[in-house]
Amino acid sequence: MKLLISSNNRDKIKEIRSIFQLPNVELVTLESIPNAPEVVEDGNTLYENALKKASMLYEFSGLPTISDDTGLEVDALNGRPGVYSARFAGENATYDDNVEKMIREMQSVSIKNRTARFRTVAVFYHPDLLIHEEGVIEGTILSEKRGIGGFGYDPIFYVPGKKKTLAELSHDEKNAISHRSQAFSRLYKSLLKQLPSITDIN
Repeated sequence: MKLLISSNNRDKIKEIRSIFQLPNVELVTLESIPNAPEVVEDGNTLYENALKKASMLYEFSGLPTISDDTGLEVDALNGRPGVYSARFAGENATYDDNVEKMIREMQSVSIKNRTARFRTVAVFYHPDLLIHEEGVIEGTILSEKRGIGGFGYDPIFYVPGKKKTLAELSHDEKNAISHRSQAFSRLYKSLLKQLPSITDIN
């Protein structure tokens, strides 16, 4: 059975591959699906975006698909950027663009009011089976970048329990606690419970 990862983000794909090791299941990426459509993430929730990506790419490829959407929810910004996290600084924003905008918007916010969380919703989609799981990690937003690992907002997302930003953690340390790792680990466990039935759906 082939299972499609609905992402072009190499960092994300690496994380997912480290978690998903299902028996008799081959993980494939969008690179192996010529002319795959680019899905517009215009949902109002992370779940809506994740489901839209998974279902549209299933319809195009015919392959069971896993997808996710992740949002950074900053309390001082009333939950923003949320579903707009990847394009916080604009449609073609880079990781650095988004981080720099976040630092600017938070510059007048006191340390005690810098609480935030990363939330990921992960989805497995096939017309005969729909599963979704969620992962959350709590932290605070720093006023400057720390660390060279990770991606996205990781250099300014401080995890109090680790006394480090996500960008200062090793790959294994991050995968042990991250929102995305939580969501996909739960999805992985849910899919394991469905074996061997899911290996027969395509």
